[in-house]
Amino acid sequence: MISSLKFRIKMLFKYKDLLYLLVERDIKLKYRRSILGYVWSVLNPLLSMLVMVVVFSHMFNRGVANYPVYLICGNILFSFMRESSTQAMNSIITNASLMKKVYVPKYIFTLSKVTSSFVNLIFSLGALLIVMIITRLRFSWYDLLIVIPLAELYVFCVGLGLFLAAATVFFRDIQNIWSVVTLAWMYLTPIFYTLDSMSPVLRYWIPKVNPMYIYITQMRDFVLNGGWPWTVLIWRGALVAAIMVALGMFVFTKAKDKFILYI
Repeated sequence: MISSLKFRIKMLFKYKDLLYLLVERDIKLKYRRSILGYVWSVLNPLLSMLVMVVVFSHMFNRGVANYPVYLICGNILFSFMRESSTQAMNSIITNASLMKKVYVPKYIFTLSKVTSSFVNLIFSLGALLIVMIITRLRFSWYDLLIVIPLAELYVFCVGLGLFLAAATVFFRDIQNIWSVVTLAWMYLTPIFYTLDSMSPVLRYWIPKVNPMYIYITQMRDFVLNGGWPWTVLIWRGALVAAIMVALGMFVFTKAKDKFILYI
């Protein structure tokens, strides 16, 4: 297991230039022929937040001191998970012609999709900064610690992307099912409402079975509350990410040799 992991890391460094080119290509394609270009990475979460504030501010903001910041923290993290997993899902299928011509580690294509989405997430932090300034939220050194939930979520999404990419090669219906799954997942994640506003049953289960709750809560504790979240929450986030990436790598490795028969 350890030797296999070392081999993958070695191959990743060997093909790091290809990974960079794939990520650059994905970002350029996303904003190709767009007048505002990369500015949309900031505008999209801002506009989404404004719409949600207008719609939900009188319904779900009870007890939230700074609802716009509360909302955008959850929105940008969940949007990254949804975008990266959706893009990763088709990463093997859309690069089938290249894989048939030359040898490239297949996980590179999936990793590039998740990484390009992560770059967009980094750009989206500009929207969070703007909202913090407008709402006059006090800045603290804890804001810098958002790298912890961001890193954990990235690793989690890499594992999720590898799992979905492998499964989609054999079961194309997953592409349609996943949009429904992420919609249900969004409503079961405290993005525009607080956990306290839910029924006792949901208040009990959401923190235990919803990984996005872990990462979003960490983000809000660092940014909105200006403090350290429960240490157990940090460890839980790391553990969930490690389990997800291990599962994704296992499924992907077991299935990769059969991809060529189905793509």
